[in-house]
Amino acid sequence: MDTGNQQRIEPIASSCPLNLRKRVELPDGTGHLIFWPTLLLGLAADLWSKHAVFAWLGDKPDLKATIIDGFLSFQLALNKGAAFGIADGRRPFLIGVAVLAMLIILGVFFFGTGRQRPIQAALGLFAAGVSGNLWDRIFNDGRVRDFIDVVYWPGRHWHTFNVADSWLCIAVVLLVAATFITDSSDRKRARPQK
Repeated sequence: MDTGNQQRIEPIASSCPLNLRKRVELPDGTGHLIFWPTLLLGLAADLWSKHAVFAWLGDKPDLKATIIDGFLSFQLALNKGAAFGIADGRRPFLIGVAVLAMLIILGVFFFGTGRQRPIQAALGLFAAGVSGNLWDRIFNDGRVRDFIDVVYWPGRHWHTFNVADSWLCIAVVLLVAATFITDSSDRKRARPQK
């Protein structure tokens, strides 16, 4: 072994502007207290709401209940695809995508967030949303239970969705907001170049 080369390379790597030896900062205890309860409570809320609404409306002949007249109702729907019916009936593919998404979420949480609290919360919501719909794909014959029907314009309905889908949307908004907040605070902390 030639230790002379290692001694010559190490000072170059430490002075490199890209800092090739960047230290990975794992989430602390607070990060775990944000991510895991968000995931578990979000998943529980999604599964409970699906069970409750489908049990409640399962006996109704029209399978619909008005919550706010002209704006919000509960209407039972079973979706064999992803958002907007994409990949309809491709259960193994959709399960694989959801499992891959969960692995990415966990990887980003463990190795990419450090102490970024809003991002840890967003990842918890992402995980809750993905897990809720994955549960249905695995244990409900590949069909995701949707029930929230929103009228966004008179006579126009948004695609029926569920609580897991809501968590995914909230997570995206939180992640975008956290990115802007982090970027602006990083710019304030950056030293001016001479």
